[in-house]
Amino acid sequence: MNQSFSLKNFYFYLIVIAFLTVAVFSYNPVLGTIGVIAWVLTASYAYRSVKKYNSAFNDYFTGLHEDFEKITERSIFSMPFPLVVTDREGTIVWHNSLFGELFGEGILKDKSLPAYIEDLADENKGLKAVENGAEVEIKEAPYKVYNSVVNFQINGKEDVLCLYYFVDHSQYQHMETLYEDEGGVVLVVEVDNFDEVVDAAPTSKKPLLIAEIDHRINEYFRSQHALVRKYQEDMYLVVMRKMDILPILEQKFDILDRIREIDAGNTVSVTISAGVSRPGLSFIEAYREADTCLDVALGRGGDQVVLRSEETYTYFGGKSKAVEKRNKVKARVLGIALRQLIDKSNRVFVMGHKNADMDAIGAAVGVMRAVLNQNKEGYIVLNEVNPSIEVLIKVMKREEPDLFKRIVSGEFADEAIRQGDLVILVDNHKPSFTEHPPLLTRTANVVVIDHHRRGSEFVANPVLSYVEPYASSTCELITEMLTYMYDDTELTNFEANALMSGVVVDTKNFTFKTGVRTFEAASVLKRAGADMSQVRYFFEDDYDTIVSRAEVVHNARIVFDNIAISRLEKDMPNSVLVSAQAADELLEIHGIKASFVLTKKKDVIHISARSFGDISVQLILEQLGGGGHLNMAGAQVKSDDMDAVEKQLTDAIANYLEKDKGEKEQ
Repeated sequence: MNQSFSLKNFYFYLIVIAFLTVAVFSYNPVLGTIGVIAWVLTASYAYRSVKKYNSAFNDYFTGLHEDFEKITERSIFSMPFPLVVTDREGTIVWHNSLFGELFGEGILKDKSLPAYIEDLADENKGLKAVENGAEVEIKEAPYKVYNSVVNFQINGKEDVLCLYYFVDHSQYQHMETLYEDEGGVVLVVEVDNFDEVVDAAPTSKKPLLIAEIDHRINEYFRSQHALVRKYQEDMYLVVMRKMDILPILEQKFDILDRIREIDAGNTVSVTISAGVSRPGLSFIEAYREADTCLDVALGRGGDQVVLRSEETYTYFGGKSKAVEKRNKVKARVLGIALRQLIDKSNRVFVMGHKNADMDAIGAAVGVMRAVLNQNKEGYIVLNEVNPSIEVLIKVMKREEPDLFKRIVSGEFADEAIRQGDLVILVDNHKPSFTEHPPLLTRTANVVVIDHHRRGSEFVANPVLSYVEPYASSTCELITEMLTYMYDDTELTNFEANALMSGVVVDTKNFTFKTGVRTFEAASVLKRAGADMSQVRYFFEDDYDTIVSRAEVVHNARIVFDNIAISRLEKDMPNSVLVSAQAADELLEIHGIKASFVLTKKKDVIHISARSFGDISVQLILEQLGGGGHLNMAGAQVKSDDMDAVEKQLTDAIANYLEKDKGEKEQ
C-alpha cells in the first residue's frame, strides 16, 4: 500500500502559478519580481512539507508493522492449542510447548511430524495433505487439524513452510455421544400366549400368574431406568434412553428367558415378544416402528425381540417353537375380510413360491374355491410344473379341467392384471421368492397368507396379512378361513385332496408340527371328501427318485457330533424334492438333531434343512439369506460352486452353535 507524496502531485498548481507570475511580470516588473520570489518560497515550502509528511508516514507504518509482528509472535506463542511448523517433507521446524507436552517430550525440532501423528502420514510415511477440519487422533484423543501453507524465497530458491494447529475435539465428541445416548427408544412388548397361559392355570392361581408376569416385565425394564406402562392386559409400552438399553442388548434380552421360567401353576410356558425402535426418531415415529418390529417378531413365531437397525432387522431369541393358539377369532375375522376383498376385485391372481410344493399349490387351489364361490374371475400363477406337484396337476387336468384352465404363466398374469385387481400370495411372504415378483408391483391390493416365520424381507404394505408360524401348513390356514367364510365351503373331492396333501407334506403324515387345529382342519377336509389313498397317490415316487434319495443318505457326513450334511450331485428335474426328502430321512438316524442337503439347479445351490427343534435351522439359514421354521427351513444361494456354499453353511452352523453356547453359559 503506497500513500507517499512528491512534488509531482503539485506540478499542475505550480505551473499555473508560474504562468500567472510571468503574465503579471510583463505588466508590472515590480509585482512580477515579488511573484517570482513568492513562487520560489511556495515551491520550497511544498517540497519540505511533502518530505516531512512522507517521513512521518513511513515511520508510522514501520512502527505499526513492528507492533503487528510482536502481536503475531506473542499470539502464536500464547496459542491455547498445540501448534507446529514443518517444511514440505514434514520435518518439524518449530513447535509450541503445548505440542511438546502432548508427547511428553521437550524439543521435537528436526523430527518427523508423521512419526508422531499417524493420521498425517501417507503410504511412504511422509507428510500427506489434509483438509482443514480433518479429524486426527493424538494419544487416543480426537483432534481437528487446520493448516496453512506459506511460500517464500531464500537465496533465490522457493521454499515452503506448513503451519499446523490442533483443536481438541473430545468435548464436542463427548457432547455428540451424550446426545445420541440420551436419544429415546420405544419398545412395544406383548405376552404372546396370554389367554392360553391363563386358561391353562388353576383358577386359584390365575391372579398370581398375571401378577408375576406384570412384576417381571416391570422390574426388568425399570432396573434400566425405563418408563413402563401397561395399556392392555397383555401389552406394555416401554420408553427408555439408548444408553440404558445397551446393557439389555449385551444380555441379549434375557427377559425372554426370565419370563419363560415363570411357574405359577401354568402348564403352558409364558413367552413374550417385543419390537424396538431406533433412537433419534420422534416418539410417534418410534412407536410406529416398534409396533412394526413387534409384527415381525410375532410373524416369526413370537418368543423373540426384533430391533430395527439402519437397513435391516436384528433378532434376539426365536429358539422356541411357536405355540398353537386355541382362539380362532383371527381366522374368522381375516376370513370374512378376505371374502370382502375378493368381492371388491374384478380379478384375483393367486401365487405361491418358486418351485411350488404341495402346500403352495394346495393353498392356491383352496383360495380359488373362495374366488369361485364369489363368482369372480381368478387365476393360479404357475410358470413351471415341477416333479413334486406333477401328479397333482395331471389329476387336476383330468378331474377339474375348468380349474386347470385357470393356471396361467407369470407373463400372462402380468399382461392381464389391472390396478385394483387382487393378488393373493400363499405359502410365502418374500417378494423375491414368488413365482412372478413383478406382479406384486402391478396392484396395491396384495394379501399374504403364510405359515413360515417372518423374515426381514416382506411384502410392502399388504392390505391383509395372515402369517401364523404355529400352523402346520398354509393349507391348514386356508381350510380354517374357508369354514368361516361360508356355511358350506362347496369344496370338491379334488380340492379337498389338494388341501389335505399340503397338510400331509408339511406334517410328515401328521407326525410333525401338528396341533389340535391341524386335526380339526383335516376333519373338515375329510368331511368334504378328502381320500387319503388319493392323497398318497400324489406322493408316489419313481425308482430313480428312491435310489437318488438313498444315495444322498448314504453319502452324508456328520459334523459337530449331531448334524448331518449331504449333497445331491445328480442333475435331476426333481432334485429339490429329492434333497428335501433326503433331509427328512437323515433325521431318522439315531443321534442326528439336524440335517442339511445341498443340490444344484441351474446357477443356484438349494439347501433343504430339517431339525427336531433343539437346533434352529431357520436361524442358521437366515445367515445365508434363507428362512423358514425352527425345524424346517430352506435357502437358495446364487452360486455354481457347491464346495464354497457348503463351507458357508458349515461356518453358519459353527457361528450359530457358538452363539447358542455363549447364551447358555450366561
